[in-house]
Amino acid sequence: MPQPPHISRLPVPPESRLDADLRRYFEVCRERLGLLPNVLSALSLKPARLRNFISTYNEIMLGKDSRLSLLEREMIAVVVSSHNRCYYCLVAHGQAVRELSGDPELGEMLVMNYRVARLPPRQRAMLDFAWKLTASPGDVGEADRRALRRAGFSSGDIYDISEIVGLFNLSNRMAMGLDMMPNREYHAMSRTIAKPGGGKARAGRKPGRRAGRKTVRKTPKSH
Repeated sequence: MPQPPHISRLPVPPESRLDADLRRYFEVCRERLGLLPNVLSALSLKPARLRNFISTYNEIMLGKDSRLSLLEREMIAVVVSSHNRCYYCLVAHGQAVRELSGDPELGEMLVMNYRVARLPPRQRAMLDFAWKLTASPGDVGEADRRALRRAGFSSGDIYDISEIVGLFNLSNRMAMGLDMMPNREYHAMSRTIAKPGGGKARAGRKPGRRAGRKTVRKTPKSH
C-alpha cells in the first residue's frame, strides 16, 4: 500500500505566495537534488521559522566546522529517528546514509536496529550515546561522556553529537506532530552497493569499503 499522498496535515501555502528568497531556495533544491524535500513545503506555513530551520539544519548537518563526517551526522539522525519511530526522517535520512556510505544494507540496519551493524568502535560509541540521550536523557552522565572520549571523541565532537541528537528529537516531533510524509522518490534512491573502483553492485553482494566517505553539498540531500 502506498504512503498517504499528503505533505502535511496542516495547510501547505502555494509557493507563489512565498517571499522571493524562499522561492529561490526551493528552486536551488530542485536543481541540485532533483526534488524539493517535503519538510520545506510543510514548514513554509511559517516562513520565518522555515528560514531558521534552514539555517540551523545547514549549519549543523552540512557545516565544515565539525570533525564528524557527513555520514556520521546522518547516522545519528537515523538512530534518533529509529528510537522515535519517525517515518519521515527514517525515510529521508535513511536514504542519505545509503548514499553517503554506498551501502544500502547499512542504511536498513540503522533504520531497524543499529546494534546489528558491524561498526567501528568509534561509531558504535557515538550511536550508543545518541540512543541513550534520546531514550533516557536523565540517565546520561559523565560515564557516558568518558566512553565517547575513550572512543576518540573530543569535547567539540561531544558537543556536535549532542546537538545533532537535540536537532532530530525536535525534527522528529515536528514531523510526527504535523504528520509529514517524505518524498516518495527517496524510497527508490541509493539502493545499489558501491563497488571498489567505482561502479555499482546489486544490493546483497559484498559492499565496497566506503562507509567513511565525505560528500560536501551546499544544499541538503534530505531534510
